[in-house]
Amino acid sequence: MSNVFEIPVNTITGESTTLAPYKGHVLLIVNVASKCGLTPQYEGLEKLYSTYKHCGFDVLGFPANDFAGQEPGTSDEIATFCTANFGVDFPMFEKIVATGPEKHPLYAALIEAKPEARISNEGFRANLDGFLSKNGAHTNPAPELLWNFEKFLIDRQGQVVARFAPDTLPSDPAIISAIEAALPPA
Repeated sequence: MSNVFEIPVNTITGESTTLAPYKGHVLLIVNVASKCGLTPQYEGLEKLYSTYKHCGFDVLGFPANDFAGQEPGTSDEIATFCTANFGVDFPMFEKIVATGPEKHPLYAALIEAKPEARISNEGFRANLDGFLSKNGAHTNPAPELLWNFEKFLIDRQGQVVARFAPDTLPSDPAIISAIEAALPPA
């Protein structure tokens, strides 16, 4: 896997950067969207961030419009929405492509490192396929992202240690225990 800390990204305000400022931190990288049935997960992600940030933990939000056009906004609109509706204080980045042949190098590296996601509900894919089939669409085959709010947990050494399907809520004990296992030692 490429070193995730060296991959160029842009902050939500458009500044060029990398994830190097987060070296030595535990990261939960999430492809987010503002107009998705899973959008309320922002609240749980913010709660995780506020609970563990003092331990060297960060949630990093990467808006993506890859799934049913559920993130159509500009960076300013996304930032305003997240702050006004969910009090998001965790770092947000510019919209990227998170799936398919044009996917951002960060997501290519994450998927390569962890091609399978832990699914909370086996029926989630079937339900999603049912929803999408009304428009002649379908979910992505593995290892691609299934939908918005897929979560990658990165340890302090930059290794992808877990991947959680979109239906795994931020409050799920599996996510919390994985974060806590990755946190020590500082």
